[in-house]
Amino acid sequence: MIHDTPRGERRARPRTDRSRPLPAPLTIEVGATTGVGSTAMSAFDAALRGLGVGEANLIRLSSVIPPRATVERIGRVRKPIAWGDRLYCVYAARHVDRRGASAAAGIGWALRDDGSGAGLFVEHEAETAEEVTALIRASLADMTRHRGDGFGPVQLCTVDTTCTGDPACALVLAAYHTSPWGPR
Repeated sequence: MIHDTPRGERRARPRTDRSRPLPAPLTIEVGATTGVGSTAMSAFDAALRGLGVGEANLIRLSSVIPPRATVERIGRVRKPIAWGDRLYCVYAARHVDRRGASAAAGIGWALRDDGSGAGLFVEHEAETAEEVTALIRASLADMTRHRGDGFGPVQLCTVDTTCTGDPACALVLAAYHTSPWGPR
């Protein structure tokens, strides 16, 4: 709802967490893998299949973790995904196609200290896992500093790969939720 200020400027009324019902609990699964293919796109597809999400349509989210969420590291996404389902996710992917070149991707997160489960993700890509880690830590330090609530320690999930001939892809993905396009 928009309200007028005394000088005629318009501003949004701030929402409070108490004015809305709590969201359903959510488990966000975070996994990392690499893939190789004859093109950068097929390497990305191989990485998606390696995580168990190759048949999903990815819907990329910004990086806010909703209240009542749990973040769990996994080897392969366990959420049920039928062919063509929507997968709401945050991901980082970096491709390389030159022999000897390296690619790294990662996701980091920090949860609020209040025990709500709410928090922030950040995703980065670079040549090495060390660069990705530094970028994630710098971004989360800045992002959490500008919010009023305290945050716990940074958690990380990174992966790297080197091109040995065919294009390669480093992928880290946080899977929130799946949804079909119509009735099943």
